[in-house]
Amino acid sequence: MDMFSLKDKTAIITGASRGIGESIAHLLAQQGAFCILVSRKPEDLAKVENDIKSRGGNAASIACNMGNIEQIKELMAHVEKTYGKLDILINNAAANPYFGEMINAEERAWDKTNEVNLKGPFFMIQYAAKLMKKNGSGAIVNVSSVNGVQPALFQGIYSITKAGLITMTRAYARELAPHNIRVNALLPGLTDTKFASAITKNEDIKNLILPQIPMGRIAKPEEMAPAVLYLVSEAASYTTGICLTCDGGMLS
Repeated sequence: MDMFSLKDKTAIITGASRGIGESIAHLLAQQGAFCILVSRKPEDLAKVENDIKSRGGNAASIACNMGNIEQIKELMAHVEKTYGKLDILINNAAANPYFGEMINAEERAWDKTNEVNLKGPFFMIQYAAKLMKKNGSGAIVNVSSVNGVQPALFQGIYSITKAGLITMTRAYARELAPHNIRVNALLPGLTDTKFASAITKNEDIKNLILPQIPMGRIAKPEEMAPAVLYLVSEAASYTTGICLTCDGGMLS
């Protein structure tokens, strides 16, 4: 349908080398968007870029560490100079370096998680919004987590940052709405990705979590992408500041 078309749109997807980010990039490209794939290591992006192009889509790869403000500035300056505009931003990159009790966590785990999960998205939106204002419109999606609503065992620091990302979404949504820039969040439940492998590959932990999911299974990364497509498309033209939960009923 035309309302889901992203023809002539330019999109940045962070954390696009695998998992949910990769699935989002593929779907947005299928809908006509030119996808700028972002991750720390360019070699990890090469396969995704080539796969998109082999299916008739358009994509480019740019290395950027979401915890480094100088690299974020360089990324956005490059996008403006090279492509001239930005229509869509997907803040998907995340870090969860510590799995354990918060009372035993070291400062570096706190700093790393906050740099990537909060500082990165905050400044990505700041710079993206300035480009989008020149266009007269834009759509931003922050990939948060159900953990931002219901903190998970041994993932306390990660859960805190994802709760912060939800509040950031709502705050930016209010501030940017007058500029026709929409800001929403996706809250995935447990999804079968490398990022979540500490849980999905641990049978004891997985068996504790699965009974909490009414649908009784782990999501696939590609099940998250359609929700993002909706949020960045014209179908959601009057939707901003929401948290769209895709969790198999876990929070219901």
